[in-house]
Amino acid sequence: MTESVQAADRRRYPDRPFVGVGAVIVQDGKVLLVKRRFEPLAGQWSLPGGAVEVGETLEACLVREMLEETGLEVRVGPVIEVFDRITHDAEGRVMYHFVLVDYLCWPTGGTLCASSDVAEVRFADPHDLFQYDLTMKATSVVERALELDRQAQGVRS
Repeated sequence: MTESVQAADRRRYPDRPFVGVGAVIVQDGKVLLVKRRFEPLAGQWSLPGGAVEVGETLEACLVREMLEETGLEVRVGPVIEVFDRITHDAEGRVMYHFVLVDYLCWPTGGTLCASSDVAEVRFADPHDLFQYDLTMKATSVVERALELDRQAQGVRS
């Protein structure tokens, strides 16, 4: 069993929430999406991210996860949103519970590639996001990130 599968298994039916980070990586007006290889959200397009390890800061986790999943080195920007992702099984039991902190990020190096626990990666035009069947939450986080990115460009100009 791979490390990613083992980690996902440990997160199923938790006795406590897991803390995770996610990134909206923006480059040239496009947003990086990943197709998840494992549960939760296996086979679905989403934002890259992962679980924080003991002793790891949120930002260090984000930098590590982006390199592992996408091959990209990133500059971490502001927090976009903090929220719960709770998934229930057919009997109503909590199957997954994550507290997620999503950040706006910009690529600074590396080579884009799918690795770790993602099957595909691609920069998508925000107008085409509907094609990827993102969750409503992911779509709203992307919209907020693009707004923050526009504000940041105004400050940098």
